[in-house]
Amino acid sequence: MRIPPLGFRLLYRLRKAYWRIVKPTTHGVQALIIHPVDSDRVLLVRHSYGDKFRWRLPGGGYKPARETPEQAARRECVEELGVELAPLALVLEEHRTTSGGRSGYLTIVRLHALSDEVSPNGEIAEARWTAVDLTDLPGDPVVSTWVHSALTAHALAR
Repeated sequence: MRIPPLGFRLLYRLRKAYWRIVKPTTHGVQALIIHPVDSDRVLLVRHSYGDKFRWRLPGGGYKPARETPEQAARRECVEELGVELAPLALVLEEHRTTSGGRSGYLTIVRLHALSDEVSPNGEIAEARWTAVDLTDLPGDPVVSTWVHSALTAHALAR
């Protein structure tokens, strides 16, 4: 069953209210996905909820008792983008975060795509392969701080 973009926007608002009340510790993961042929291209997304104009890395939340950050990154990318990924994953960065009434942990994982084909679900408004210097994003793009951080860590890990 596909959830329409409106459903994701409603769930996003409910989750923000929950965080303000309960203040849980969260665990999130974001994936820097490298193009299968051109290692100077990465996959960025715009979500259909929240800040819909900001380019981000794909990812989401996970429960450490159930899966590793690498497993969570792979699961999120398959769910959100239907992208085929190589088995190797590398943790690029780990951060302690505070935002929107919650505190948590964010892990950024590098994965390599096996194909440049993507099939975004309703959570994703747009997915785009872009140069690591971000110069081919359309217009005057707004890009997440985590994208810049991941690209810097990726350059250092090469």
